[in-house]
Parts: sequence; structure tokens; C-alpha cells
Amino acid sequence: MPMFTNPNQIQVKIKLFAIFQEVFATDEIHLEIESGTTVSQIFDHLVTQQPSLEKWRSLTRYAINLNFAEPHTLLNHGDEVALLPPVSGG
Repeated sequence: MPMFTNPNQIQVKIKLFAIFQEVFATDEIHLEIESGTTVSQIFDHLVTQQPSLEKWRSLTRYAINLNFAEPHTLLNHGDEVALLPPVSGG
């Protein structure tokens, strides 16, 4: 039995921190998304579920597989995406 019903789909793991973790009440989300999706489109997806996160868009950094990534970076099957909001303290 095939893993995907649509061959244009990939699976990614989203790691959530700080405000994202609080809003979703979890530290990790698994998504099946269209091949060709960018890391910033993951943010778009989360905002559709939790519109209050929109205010964090310009402050959030992205990482893919533990490396910082630009918002336009394309995702691949199996990638681990981290959304990194600003943190306070020092």
C-alpha cells in the first residue's frame, strides 16, 4: 500500500517553540503538504489555524534540519522545520 495517496505530497515535521508551542499546546506537528511548498508557507498554514500568530511573522526565523533557512526555501520530504520566534532574556 503506498505511503501517499497523492505523489505530489511530502511529509514534514514542524517543531514549535515559545508562542507557537503555547498556541498549539504541543511541541511538534506532522504535516502532509504539496511538493514545492516553501518554509514560509508553513507559517501561512499555521496562521490559517491560529490567526493570532500573524503578528509574529516578521519576527520569526526558520530552520530546516537544524540549519537557518530563508523563508523562500523549498521543503523536501522528511524535513524538520523549526519556527523560531524571538526569545527574551539574556
